[in-house]
Amino acid sequence: MANPGYGKRPAGDEDPHADPDFAHLSPREAEVAVFVDHLGDGQAMGHKVLAAEHPRYGQQAIRTSLNRISEAGHLRWIREHLTVEDNTMRWVTRTYWSRTRRSPQWWAEFARRRGGRIVPGDLRPGLARTDEPELPEPEPEPEPCSDAGADPEARTSYLALAAIREAEPRMRLSEADCRSLAALAEEWLTRGATPQDITRAVTDGLPATVNNPGGLARNRLENRMPPKKAKIRQKAAPRRARVTRAVMACMDCDADERTVEIKDGMCPDCHAEFKAAEAAEAAGLLDVGYVPDTFLAAPDAVYEIVDVPRRAAEVRAAAGLRPRAEQVP
Repeated sequence: MANPGYGKRPAGDEDPHADPDFAHLSPREAEVAVFVDHLGDGQAMGHKVLAAEHPRYGQQAIRTSLNRISEAGHLRWIREHLTVEDNTMRWVTRTYWSRTRRSPQWWAEFARRRGGRIVPGDLRPGLARTDEPELPEPEPEPEPCSDAGADPEARTSYLALAAIREAEPRMRLSEADCRSLAALAEEWLTRGATPQDITRAVTDGLPATVNNPGGLARNRLENRMPPKKAKIRQKAAPRRARVTRAVMACMDCDADERTVEIKDGMCPDCHAEFKAAEAAEAAGLLDVGYVPDTFLAAPDAVYEIVDVPRRAAEVRAAAGLRPRAEQVP
């Protein structure tokens, strides 16, 4: 998946899949276009990432193909200025993809219509997939029923304690015992225990003779109290933001319409570089074995062969250290 804001997003209102979708492109560009078209929303669209995943083409080929696909009207980078509910502002660059071939005028109108859109304002990866229908607010979980206002002898906690004397004759709790222990039993129920859990906690492993059932029950209810249930924190809803401005951005250098003219998804400098790369490729200079001149050795360069052990011994001697051969292991 892409970093926030840069993932693939559909431009919308596309024609259904068909064989001639990219027939106007060259075979390589058509193959890359099909590859991109089948990526899911929010997937990374940088040429390095695509090259790492594509089985046939490297970075240079993917980058050139993306430029040609953009020039053909399928791809645009649009930078959107967001004003969030907390009055913070930020720019987010989005990658829009259209299976249907679009004209520059269509893309300009598409960017204009982005203004005023309401989108999530946080920087989650999902920011690359906005304008989705809002999900309904989750209904809060019902609070456990509390019978605090009921008659003491009708409460679940009281009835659970009263039932203990029937389950275990040695624990013959009196009415006064049940009333005094009801608060502890209520806490057990609040923490998710059942009346059966209370009975087991009070009656398991009893001694042969029980002289003080009420005291023993209190001791066990206090010492065997189950842990409190962890409170589930509700995930904060993403802050809403409004797109206050949308401008085209160059898909190579990231410059936008505020500083340069964007034509076919590229600024003039990147467009000129793209055309130069096309000419070099047509001349056969950008094949697999091509190495730029800056990576080749100069023909008149003179290289010194260094005796590394001798040089290291000279450095140690200059520092007043013994030669390595004289060192004791």
